[in-house]
Amino acid sequence: MSDPAPDDTARTGGDAGTAAHGTPLPAERPTTAFYHRIPVFDGFARLMEPELYMPLPAGWLIGTTDVVDSSGAIAAGNYKRVNLAGASVIGALSNALGNEDFPFVFGGDGASFAVAPDDEAAARQSLAETAAWSAEDLGLTLRAALVPVDDIRAAGSDVRVARFASSPNLAYAMFSGGGLRWAEAALKRGLYAVAPAPAGSKPDLSGMSCRFDPIKSRRGVIVSLLVVPDPRADMPTFRRLIEAILALPDPSKDEAGNPVPEGGPNYSLPPEAVELEALAVRRPSLPAWFYRVKIAVLGGLLKSVFRYGTHIGSFDPKRYINELVANSDFRKFDDGLRLTMDCTPEFADRLESLLAKAAADHMVLYGLHRQNNALITCFVPNITRHDHVHFIDGAEGGYAEAARSLKAMAARIATAGA
Repeated sequence: MSDPAPDDTARTGGDAGTAAHGTPLPAERPTTAFYHRIPVFDGFARLMEPELYMPLPAGWLIGTTDVVDSSGAIAAGNYKRVNLAGASVIGALSNALGNEDFPFVFGGDGASFAVAPDDEAAARQSLAETAAWSAEDLGLTLRAALVPVDDIRAAGSDVRVARFASSPNLAYAMFSGGGLRWAEAALKRGLYAVAPAPAGSKPDLSGMSCRFDPIKSRRGVIVSLLVVPDPRADMPTFRRLIEAILALPDPSKDEAGNPVPEGGPNYSLPPEAVELEALAVRRPSLPAWFYRVKIAVLGGLLKSVFRYGTHIGSFDPKRYINELVANSDFRKFDDGLRLTMDCTPEFADRLESLLAKAAADHMVLYGLHRQNNALITCFVPNITRHDHVHFIDGAEGGYAEAARSLKAMAARIATAGA
C-alpha cells in the first residue's frame, strides 16, 4: 500500500519503527516485512516488466485452493457462494495474521497466497477451518494445499511477487515465475493437501460481506478473461502479447474498463447476501437468525447513509464509495493475465480475435467468458480504513467458466501432441 492514512502506517511499511505520532510499533510479521520491501508500481501496463518482481525467500509456502465442481455450482445458480468461498480464504488468513499485509490473489472459485515459515501454522489452520466451513455452511467442497516454494523451484518453476497500486490506498500482489500454476496443478493431483478441520470448525471471517447487487454492464458485456503462455511459447513473446492486450482499449472511446461504476454498485442488501454474510460472520454461541436480523438492521441504516451521504463519526460514505471503485480488484497477474472488464461487444470481438490468432500461433492459451453482470465480494475489517478490499468477478460463471475454456484448449493441444 502507499499514501496511507495515519492509522495505517504499520500496514504500509512507511516507517517500520514508529507510528506517525512517534509511538513504537510492534515488529512486523516476517511475511509482512518481506512484502513491504517490494516497491509498489502503478500503471497496470507495466506489469510484465521483470524487474518489478522479487523472488520469495527460501522456506516460504504457497497456499492454493479451489472449489470442486464449481461448474456444477454455477449451473445451480450458486456462483455467489463460490466467490464467497474463494474470497474467504483471503479474509480468514488476513484475520489470523492480525490484518497485516501478505501477498494474495483471488481467482473466483479459489485463491492463492504466500506466507513465511513463521506463519505456516496460522495459514494451515485458516485453510483447514475455511474448508470445513465451506462444506458445512456453503455446501461446497474447497480443496486446499500448502506448497513449499523450495519444492516449486526444485521442479523448475519459481514464485516472484510484485505490488501493483490499484489506488493510492491499496496495493495488490502480482505473481510470476510459473510457481502458482505448478502449485495449482499439485493441488489438483492431491499433493500437499490440507485436510478440513473437524465439523463445526469455523475461521474468523469478520469483515466479509456481499451486500451489493450484481453490477449490470454499462458498455454492453462483462468479459472474464484468463491468458497464460502456451507451453511452446517463449516469455518475451508472451510478454509482447500481454502488452498488446493491455494497449488494445481506446480510452477516448471508453471501450473497456472497471465494471464498478463511478458512483459505486447498488447497495440493496439482497436476501441471499444477508444470508451469506450471516453464515460468514456468525459465531456458534448465537443463533443464525440473530446475525440475519443484525445485518439487515445495520445494513438498512448504512443504506440510508449511502443514499443521503450522511457522515457517521469519521465515516464518509462518499469517500468510501470512491475508494471502493478505486480499490476494486478487477485486473491482476498470477502467472497469467486475469481480467474482469465491462466492455463494448465490438471490443470483446476484437480482443477475442487477437487471442484466437495468438493461440493459433502457439503464443497463448486463453479462456474468455461473456456475461451480463459482474459480482462484487467485499472484505472490510474496518469501515473507516482506506484499504478495504473488493473482489470482482463475472456473475454468470466468470473466472471459473473462463478457466474451463482454457483447460479445454490445453487438453486439445495435449491430445494433438500425443
